Amino acid sequence: MIDPIGLAATSSKATDSRDAKLKKAAQQLEGVFIQQLYKSMRDTVPQQDGIVSGGAGEEVFTGLLDQHLAAETPKHWETGLSDALYRQLRRGMPVDTSAAAMAATPAPQSVPLAR
Repeated sequence: MIDPIGLAATSSKATDSRDAKLKKAAQQLEGVFIQQLYKSMRDTVPQQDGIVSGGAGEEVFTGLLDQHLAAETPKHWETGLSDALYRQLRRGMPVDTSAAAMAATPAPQSVPLAR
C-alpha cells in the first residue's frame, strides 16, 4: 500500500528546501544590486589626487566596504527587493502536484473477479 502522507511530507520538505534556496538566491541578487548601487554612487564622487590619495589600497578598502554595506543594508529594510524578487520568481516555479494528487487519490480497493 502506498503511504500518501509520507509522500506529501517528503514533497513538503522538498518544496521547503526549494523555497529556502530561492529566498537565498533572491537575497544574494539583492546584495549584488546594492553593491553595484554603492559602487556607482562612489564613482560619482570626484577623486582627489594629492598627498592623501590612497591608491590601490583605498580601492580595495572601498570595495570591501561597499560589499559589507551591501550585505548589511537590506537587514534594516522592512521589506526589500529580495522579498519582491522571491514573490515574483516563486510564481514561475513548477508546482509539485504528484504528492498532492497521491494524497487526494483514495487507495485502490480490491474488486472481486467475476467467475
